[in-house]
Amino acid sequence: MKRNPATFFIATALAVLLLGMFFGMLAAAQYVLPGLWRESLPFTKLRPLHVSMVVFWLLLGASGCVYYFLGAEKLLKRRTRKWILLHFGLVCFVALGSAIAYFTGNFGGREYWEFPPYLAVPLVLAWVVFLSIFWRSVYGKVQRWPVYYWMWLTGISFFILSLAESYLWLLPYFGNDLVRDMAVQWKSYGAIVGSWNQLIYGAAFFLMAKISGDNSFAFSRKTFFFWFLGLTNLMFNWGHHIYALPVSPFIKHTAYLISMTELLIFGKILWEWKRSVSEMQQFFYQIPYRFLAAADVWVFLNLGVAILMSIPALNLHTHGTHVTVAHAMGTTIGINSMILLALAFYIFSQIFGALSVKNLAKVKFGYWLSNGSLLVFWLALMGAGLMNAWFQWYEPELPHALLMQKLIPFFAVFIVAGIFLFLGFVLVIFPLLLQFISGKKPLPEPEVISPSNEIEPFKNKEYATEYA
Repeated sequence: MKRNPATFFIATALAVLLLGMFFGMLAAAQYVLPGLWRESLPFTKLRPLHVSMVVFWLLLGASGCVYYFLGAEKLLKRRTRKWILLHFGLVCFVALGSAIAYFTGNFGGREYWEFPPYLAVPLVLAWVVFLSIFWRSVYGKVQRWPVYYWMWLTGISFFILSLAESYLWLLPYFGNDLVRDMAVQWKSYGAIVGSWNQLIYGAAFFLMAKISGDNSFAFSRKTFFFWFLGLTNLMFNWGHHIYALPVSPFIKHTAYLISMTELLIFGKILWEWKRSVSEMQQFFYQIPYRFLAAADVWVFLNLGVAILMSIPALNLHTHGTHVTVAHAMGTTIGINSMILLALAFYIFSQIFGALSVKNLAKVKFGYWLSNGSLLVFWLALMGAGLMNAWFQWYEPELPHALLMQKLIPFFAVFIVAGIFLFLGFVLVIFPLLLQFISGKKPLPEPEVISPSNEIEPFKNKEYATEYA
């Protein structure tokens, strides 16, 4: 069977995720053994390799899900295949180019984009192609847009704008002024995170609608209110990053309040959706459902951390410590990655068929191993961050080297937990990659017995074959 173009995005994204986690493990090991790989792979190279690969996992995975669901709605035409592959090729070119740049020590960017600025040009071009494909696919063909169409449109559009904005530091007006530079940098990066959240959350809503057989919530006022808050979050959630800068406190506090409200409402919608699905359907879509349930738990855990971090006094103590890293890890892995894995299992089951009993057992074990390890990993980072904050504020005379030695027990725990987290994701992801490599034909789908026979599972066989 020919592979669906969307599966190239998803399969590549899964491989990139494992690669990014591997680099993360190597970087974490240097916390305990500072001289490890100092000459060949120092922390200054491993950190951007880890961060950039995880970012490309989110971008490729979200894009693939959007393309698949547009095809499932029969909005994509066969002639758009070459443009989709152009989008795919450009993003892969940037990902490969950034890795080469880091390995060779050719830096020149900031934070997420530490690669040389010229690599941003094909990345922007890729997303312009993405926006064009999306707009031509839905404009004039759908009279009333569900919320996930609006989320995808705003996510793609604001990613392009925010990515361009993140390079304003190249202009002397911004680059030569520390306050302007940092403010614009964090504003743009906050919007970039909000952009891929719009894509991922929108795809999650689409999946929820198909699993439950009820698309009405995608048109409800509550869901559109969530989209509005998410859009506001996309534009303003950067405020909590710049407490140390001379910016209005009202902007900072309002921005982070919006960010927390978005997570709260997303969790509420997800919780209400789960209660509306019948037990039989939950069993039939067990793997996607489990990963969405895990994302729900991580939403509430990170919401609690966000509430605490929004308190100015606590933010002043913890910002820049491992508490911030824990929050970022919980959001990226616990929420976004769990949602994308739910989407990947659903999409691959539609195209390649059901997993074998053996592989299904591996996935279930990997699910519990990864989530359990992530919890330990997250708690260890929280502990390291809180202790770090305490010594920095109340024992400032303590040398940094001694401070890091005091944190070694926490680092040792999160390194071990990180290894098991990586192994858990390997068990989860490898069956999907093997499905993609083999490209086997779908197995006959089991009949779903529903008491009312009104809700049928979403079938995508037409798109799986016609659009291949």
